[in-house]
Amino acid sequence: MTVIYDLEHVTTYRYRQPVTFGTHRAIFLPSLGYSGRILHYSLETSLPAKVHWMMDTLSNNVAVLQFEDAAAELVVTYRLRGEHFGLKDVTEFPLNERAEEIPVQYTPDEWMDLSNFMRPHAEDANGSVAAWAKRFVAGDRDNALDVLNGMMDEIWDSFEYQARDTEGTQRPSETLKIKQGTCRDYAWLMIEALRRLGFACRFVSGYLYDEALDGGEVGMTGSGATHAWLQVYLPGAGWCNYDPTNRITEGFDLIRVAIARHPGQIMPLSGSWYGDTNDYLGMEVQVHIRKLGTLPEFQAVG
Repeated sequence: MTVIYDLEHVTTYRYRQPVTFGTHRAIFLPSLGYSGRILHYSLETSLPAKVHWMMDTLSNNVAVLQFEDAAAELVVTYRLRGEHFGLKDVTEFPLNERAEEIPVQYTPDEWMDLSNFMRPHAEDANGSVAAWAKRFVAGDRDNALDVLNGMMDEIWDSFEYQARDTEGTQRPSETLKIKQGTCRDYAWLMIEALRRLGFACRFVSGYLYDEALDGGEVGMTGSGATHAWLQVYLPGAGWCNYDPTNRITEGFDLIRVAIARHPGQIMPLSGSWYGDTNDYLGMEVQVHIRKLGTLPEFQAVG
């Protein structure tokens, strides 16, 4: 089954008085591969802007925005319509026996390609992240899926989701210490813990579609908003999604926009502005995802 959806992502920056703007980078256009297709998209700004597109070092789609006018408000709006294909759970894939060992036994070619995603990026000064990771290879957990599912279960059962307005991602050791955070914090903790066990992992930014929202119901954590999770490379299955915030893999829910070695590489919108420090009044983000129907239904009505 294929889901047709509309997505709107509006970011508004407000200032006490007109300020000038440096170059901004917008990463919003999904790089879906076999999991979906973009039917059409648009990028609108409240100020005149020169826009050019580029593909970064990890093949993410990036819109580069340059502004000339000063203003007390900047609004950037992304809209797209897409198709999203549901995928089976990773346990449905035939894992290579090399994924049954810890650390995972990557081939020399795989290791060469994956080495940047295997190297820890965040500091672990007191060794707490490494110690936490080692707990998941003790006892009868003797293969990759046991470790991955055990780590997701622990975050789901023992951590408290805590939304916050400030930008950025917590250090994994901080998330582990306070046992709370956002989807970005959970994904980053799990990535850095798994890397210390020899897994190749990458950070994923995108959207979480939840059909419950279409009926006005309470949805999954992070649904109807920008979302973050991780992908783990497992021989035989390839890059597999793991969302510790909702304890899910694959399915119809995760719409990938961009991948990175670390969270700072793929902010949905980033850039600079020039003015007095106290001119900045804040940022507001609104994300709306609406299902239009499944592909047969959508074709029937229009």
